[in-house]
Amino acid sequence: MYLTYFNNSWTEGNTPLFGAMDHSVWLGSSVFDGARSLGGRMPDLRLHLQRVVQSAERVGLACPYTVEEMEQLVREGVAKFPADAELYIRPLVFGTDGLLIPEVEKSGFALTLFDAAMPPFTGFAACLSSLRRPDASMAPTDAKASALYANTTKALREAKTRGFDNAVVCDSLGQVAEFASANLFFVTPAGQVVTPAPNGTFLAGITRARVIALLAQEGIAVEERAVLPEELDSAVEIFNTGNYGKVTPCVRYEARTLPVGPIATLARARYMAFAAEQ
Repeated sequence: MYLTYFNNSWTEGNTPLFGAMDHSVWLGSSVFDGARSLGGRMPDLRLHLQRVVQSAERVGLACPYTVEEMEQLVREGVAKFPADAELYIRPLVFGTDGLLIPEVEKSGFALTLFDAAMPPFTGFAACLSSLRRPDASMAPTDAKASALYANTTKALREAKTRGFDNAVVCDSLGQVAEFASANLFFVTPAGQVVTPAPNGTFLAGITRARVIALLAQEGIAVEERAVLPEELDSAVEIFNTGNYGKVTPCVRYEARTLPVGPIATLARARYMAFAAEQ
């Protein structure tokens, strides 16, 4: 089920938003964010709504709604679904008018909620991509910009052609940035939990930050630093964090089979306990 708030009303299905001449369709001026409702619990909702406002500003748009107004709409929409529904919450801000540069004051807005069951904690297979992430001198990497996802989908297509579910993507220096669709964590043979340090080539996600904080409460420090791709060849655990699956283990990396390890298991358990309290 899809439910979209657009032009002051809720509609079901894939609600039409754009015209052929709209800036967002023609020239890619749109940003979005993703939050979750899990049985009515919406962990870090306001942080996700704040980020869509910030993302819009960074690409020359302006979100027509405040965080408070969006939060009210989200709660109104969630109430239209069954109480136990697992939903994806997607605010979208997009350009309408303008030639090359969108007209800020004419930014459009839509909020879509749709059924999206949490993926099982069984894991995924990943490979090293031949693609690179752009850096901040090349693209709006400080925003959750729709235009950046052409890079993501190309990396995912390459991975699926090779028989994998996801891909590890490096930055322009050849250091690990993230998975194509989520942030990356791994555990070294010495037991250190590591994640790539934000360097302007990827968004350091809201779920990523929450997991780092939750692990810290368990006495587990996460080291943020530059990561070389060959380090993943000896990792004893690899997992991702992101809004869609929250914490998901990588159980095959290139030719190696990996366990669903204790750190990923703890991170997932602690996150779901945190979400249940919201």
